[in-house]
Amino acid sequence: MDLLAAAKQGFETVDADPAFRAKAVQFLEQWLSGGDFTPYRPQIEWLVTASKWADLLDMFYQVLPFGTGGRRGAVGIGPNRMNLWTLGASVQGHSEFLKARFPGKTDLKVALAYDVRQFEDKRKVYNPALPNPVLHLSSKDFAKFAACVYAANGIHSHILPDDSNRYLATPELSFAIRFLGAQGGLNVSASHNPPDDNGGKFYEERGGQPVPPDDQIMSDYVDQVKTIRSMPWAEAVRGGKVHFLDDSSHKAYIGLCAKQSITAPPTKADDFRLVYTPLHGVGSMTALEALQAVGFKPFTVAEQMPPNGQFPNVTKSPNPEVPESMDRGEAEAKTQKAHLVIATDPDADRIGGVASRSLEGGGEFRFLTGQEICAMITHFKLSQLARSGDMPPSPVVVTTEVTTSMVGRIARSFNVQIVENLLVGFKYIAEVIWQLESTGHYEDVSGTTSDFLLGCEESHGLQTTAELRDKDAGGAAVLVAEMALEQKRQGRTVPEYLDSLARQYGYFRNEVLNIIMTGIEGKSNMGRMLDALRKTPPKTISGVAVTGFEDLRDENGRMGPLKGATDASSRNFLIFRLGDIGKVVLRPSGTEPKAKAYLEVRSAPWKPGTTAEAWDAACREIDVQVQKIATDFLTMALATVGQKPAAGGDKLSR
Repeated sequence: MDLLAAAKQGFETVDADPAFRAKAVQFLEQWLSGGDFTPYRPQIEWLVTASKWADLLDMFYQVLPFGTGGRRGAVGIGPNRMNLWTLGASVQGHSEFLKARFPGKTDLKVALAYDVRQFEDKRKVYNPALPNPVLHLSSKDFAKFAACVYAANGIHSHILPDDSNRYLATPELSFAIRFLGAQGGLNVSASHNPPDDNGGKFYEERGGQPVPPDDQIMSDYVDQVKTIRSMPWAEAVRGGKVHFLDDSSHKAYIGLCAKQSITAPPTKADDFRLVYTPLHGVGSMTALEALQAVGFKPFTVAEQMPPNGQFPNVTKSPNPEVPESMDRGEAEAKTQKAHLVIATDPDADRIGGVASRSLEGGGEFRFLTGQEICAMITHFKLSQLARSGDMPPSPVVVTTEVTTSMVGRIARSFNVQIVENLLVGFKYIAEVIWQLESTGHYEDVSGTTSDFLLGCEESHGLQTTAELRDKDAGGAAVLVAEMALEQKRQGRTVPEYLDSLARQYGYFRNEVLNIIMTGIEGKSNMGRMLDALRKTPPKTISGVAVTGFEDLRDENGRMGPLKGATDASSRNFLIFRLGDIGKVVLRPSGTEPKAKAYLEVRSAPWKPGTTAEAWDAACREIDVQVQKIATDFLTMALATVGQKPAAGGDKLSR
């Protein structure tokens, strides 16, 4: 039996949609016969002879989706993996898109960035004894190949020098696009995903990712690619199509981060101690420099400072959303008796931290969730601007549907306009800024870019200025450090600040329940689960009435007709409102094999005369209720696909 026939027969043993099996056979035939794929063949042949049917099917049943502005996933062999072919097709399509978007422009240019990743087959998928063209493939390799594709299409690339030991963080790329006057950009990064993942994320001329319908138009160009045009790196450089970045945009970016400062710089009298870690990412070249630029002198976590895409000294995940990632930072903070630890993720667009419960520093620390950081920085920035008289004429704060509603309550208390109904992703926050810039309005909010004060999202993302169009841990680090410093000046800790906000605005318990569904079977089940809940939404969740249900894919709803497949994917979003108590939001992750259920249960603000004991009891009741809602919703959701929760599957953060 030949390889293709063996694979076809083997795929029949995998529980998957027959259409997926047929598509996998079609792509496998292409990769076994096409000249462009010759280097991959030894590994493909081994996978077939070793009967790795589930792995092969997952590698070949589709082309890695070109989703929210790009592709991201496991590096590997096949059309459903990140490799030079999938990235090259993306770049070729982006080149065609740029030519159509800017007709007649002969000096099109893009800015390129890359992170610290390098593929080492940590998952042990491939045969180490055979040639493997993706082994050791780095983000820099991907970016240089992208420059070669752009060059063959007549487009100029701006990239760090080949011998540079620096990296360009995600937010700095957004800034560089605007600084250079480029027509677009590409970031080769998988952010905080596992070490063997990578991705290519595309940006438009305003420094943000394209939104519908532009992202669909770009996706269509990518889908139509038949041939990837490329040229050798040396030829692209000699031909003047590759340009090497100097440090001018970097200095301007750090200056922009420093401009976000809204308090007096730290002094010796403050006796404020700060620890910083980039979690082996590139944040030492952005957030750390920004902190130093405004006067902080952070201690660093030495073993986590070197950029290293294998993240060897990080527990669990290089993601400040994960409390375990902070363990070494917290240990250093205890040694230094620090008041705050700040961590940034590998591409330095997310920020997290832990804060001491002691005014003297050290001792016991409290993990800060993304929701809490959003609430604190909103209140801190608005209160500082109100106190100094620097509030703009028509101030605007922008956030998303899954970010804590406390942000909205805080904004309204300062008479600040709030946009809080967006889909997940900073590209939608960037679109609000663009609408303000181009029309002066977004829905019922009016203003200009100078009125934009803050964009924030639950996943530890903050945007502090309209001068870039993505989340940014550089400017955010300045505000988070200054927030903690200002609390110490007022004689309270960051946890005490959180408690004061809860009493003033209400106790908000926000949690994310991850419903893991891996592989091709998981993807199928995830779709079935959402469709079942869409068709028959629950009337109650843990005894609490569902007072409103919203399917954001509903073309008769508030978001109107779908603008293409990318819009449909982003709007795969179900909202179950629980009256004044809170809500549950369910959506598939755009970057990981799971669905996310966002839970919020909230109270009214503390009322004068309420005893501390009564307030604490009311908060505990909310904690109990959010756990009951999590357990019931998870059980209900999994039942739609004939599954039951695994032990501990409903565990929350505390």
